[in-house]
Amino acid sequence: MFAAIKICAYIKGIMIQAANLSLNKPRLHSLDVFRGLTVMVMTLVNNPGDWGHIYPPLEHAAWNGCTVADLVFPFFLFIVGVSIVYALDTKKQDATQHGALLLKIVKRAAIIFGLGVFMSLYWYWDFSTVRIPGVLQRIALAYLISAFIFIKTGYKTQIGLVVLFLIAYYLLLTLVPVPGHGPANLGPETNLGAWLDRTLIGTNHLWKQSLTWDPEGLLGTLPAVGTALLGILTGTWLRQKNKTEMVKVYRMLGAGLVLVVAGWLLNPLFPINKSLWTSTFVLFTGGLAMLLLGFCYWLIDVKGYRRLTKPFIVYGVNAITVFVASGLLARTMNKVQIDYQGNNVSLSSALYDAFFDNYLSPVNASLAWAISYVLVWLVILWIMYNRGILVKI
Repeated sequence: MFAAIKICAYIKGIMIQAANLSLNKPRLHSLDVFRGLTVMVMTLVNNPGDWGHIYPPLEHAAWNGCTVADLVFPFFLFIVGVSIVYALDTKKQDATQHGALLLKIVKRAAIIFGLGVFMSLYWYWDFSTVRIPGVLQRIALAYLISAFIFIKTGYKTQIGLVVLFLIAYYLLLTLVPVPGHGPANLGPETNLGAWLDRTLIGTNHLWKQSLTWDPEGLLGTLPAVGTALLGILTGTWLRQKNKTEMVKVYRMLGAGLVLVVAGWLLNPLFPINKSLWTSTFVLFTGGLAMLLLGFCYWLIDVKGYRRLTKPFIVYGVNAITVFVASGLLARTMNKVQIDYQGNNVSLSSALYDAFFDNYLSPVNASLAWAISYVLVWLVILWIMYNRGILVKI
């Protein structure tokens, strides 16, 4: 509990006005829009009114395959990679500052990881069963490793590492026998990654304790770093001063198409699977991310279209803020009990029944709740943006 209070105090301490931050500095507007769109969809997917009634594209694939919901996390990691280039490229040039820079990277990764654990602990405060892996935890590890790689290696080495990581991960999951389960396999509970998590973390600290596996497990961090490195490579293209804007657009669109096709063609060999974060999943989703960012870059930064971009920008500049805060609020509303029509129910259940479930079909009521949740946070983030408030880690 004391650690959680310290984290909250730290978060409060890093909220400052944009005059002291970077709102008014030149930004890659397309990246903010892409990030904001991604976080909007993440908020939508994570907060249905009824988990039993969801439109199929907004549900994660049961195992193999890829839905709209499955695109959110890899898109965000890709964006992390692009952002690393824009944040660290200039500082990278001075080798004498690498030590201090790497220390800052470690500190930032630790804070993000700590926020992830805090979200798992929130309300329950049970360290004996707290989930250790998670979305923010994987972001923290992927950021840490890929930022180190960016600082210490060049462009060609980074390409080689992407290839190495994806091939190595494929070989590990398809060739290495799994202790206690026999030959290598891609089953949820019996793959090498699930065994590694049970061995190093323990079943009490995994997402699916009853099934003894976790979709954000340790071994899957290897290909997740590959996703972030694809973002770094894309960010490096965008930063090149000797290339025209349209050359950058064509390069992103061309490379993105190649990656999507490669992932699709290799799918029978190594299925596209988010929970395993397979190498084909990296190629397929990384390619789609390049295509979408390439389109956004052409429309917003090249053509100068800004008319309807502000809702996405206000989400994009406070992305981790809304991810953490919206998750904590949702859990609070699910746990707070009130008297509603003579029954003791959660606050979220009462609101859902009063305003949505009584007026719409189950699946549309569930979607309407999720959309409303996105809009509530849009209002909050809009006010923060207009007042120049960012939360920086």
